[in-house]
Amino acid sequence: MGKRFKQRHPTAKIRALDIPNGGWDPLDSERRDISYRRNIRPRSANQQVLMEAVASQRVVIALGPAGTGKTYLAIAKAVEALEDGRVERIMLTRPAVEAGESLGYLPGEMEEKLAPYLRPLYDALSERLGSKRLKGLIGDGSIEIAPVAFMRGRTLNNAFVVIDEAQNCTYGQIKMLLTRLGWHSTMILTGDPDQTDLLPGMSGLADVAGRLDALEDIAVIRMNDQDIVRHPLVASILSVI
Repeated sequence: MGKRFKQRHPTAKIRALDIPNGGWDPLDSERRDISYRRNIRPRSANQQVLMEAVASQRVVIALGPAGTGKTYLAIAKAVEALEDGRVERIMLTRPAVEAGESLGYLPGEMEEKLAPYLRPLYDALSERLGSKRLKGLIGDGSIEIAPVAFMRGRTLNNAFVVIDEAQNCTYGQIKMLLTRLGWHSTMILTGDPDQTDLLPGMSGLADVAGRLDALEDIAVIRMNDQDIVRHPLVASILSVI
């Protein structure tokens, strides 16, 4: 059986994350530049478990409801690895699945259509790096953000890979993404199997997590409503809908 990370219920009071908000441009230079905070601290017991897993495992799957900090912590650890020189680049990807609306009706070329959809990744990066530094790292290729469809055929060496919203990936897509893992790389998949935008039975996240849970070198971390660090009402809402 694989390595088990002991998960606990939080004992300290948690509070909401303040994610910056703005216009449509994810790299808008007019936005307030937030100074980079090198050290992050977990706000729940299972967040601590997740951070420990990322530090020791090459592949981590973080499952849990919205607001538990899965994406934020994954990106924060990716930035930390890049800053420390442990990886040469950060690769962030999301499946381009439309949640009730069509990207085709948005104005502009494909990159402009995808920019609002990928905005949550830019937000987390901006909070960790500041918008000016983020622009530079994207410009020199140290950070790349792309839809899942652009990942096929690649091998990601010396990289920190974050696959966000993985509940919107099929089993085949997740298998493809996992096999992109190269030498000296770390990969984190985050998602909530209960909030997929795919048709029933199409999401592969829960199935893949169940199969990989038995492997010693892969950590599967399951978070819950008590790990939510957004507004306290989010946990209440998710408990009844």
